[in-house]
Amino acid sequence: MSATAPNGSSNLSGSRQRANFPRSMRLLRHADFERVYKQGRRHFAAHMTVFYLRRDEGEGLRVGFTVGRVLGGAVQRNRMKRRLREAVRLHRPAEMIAVDVVINPKKSLLTVDFAEIESELIRALEVIRKAAEKRSAEKK
Repeated sequence: MSATAPNGSSNLSGSRQRANFPRSMRLLRHADFERVYKQGRRHFAAHMTVFYLRRDEGEGLRVGFTVGRVLGGAVQRNRMKRRLREAVRLHRPAEMIAVDVVINPKKSLLTVDFAEIESELIRALEVIRKAAEKRSAEKK
């Protein structure tokens, strides 16, 4: 049985609020993924490869995930995406230059502790932020 508020939305108990991963933060179009792969840069980590490309228009971070069939069945692939999405949701920067990011996990992502995923993601976002700021300074 789930608790439902009078307006039909779910009611979470206590101080836990449902945080979201808004559509504006997601990379959705195939063309955007392709552009990041072809024109972007890469950051390699132990459990993921992060591709990134600075956008000229718009603002903020947009993130997409690609998990190929070679990494396992649907259950494993979806678990990888959920773990990555949660790490991004918890550690997304409040202010960031307009950047598109595509994260490709490695199979080891399934067995590693979530804290290690978070630390790799934080490091990758820091590298991306520094590279984007360096590029904007060069343009000026």
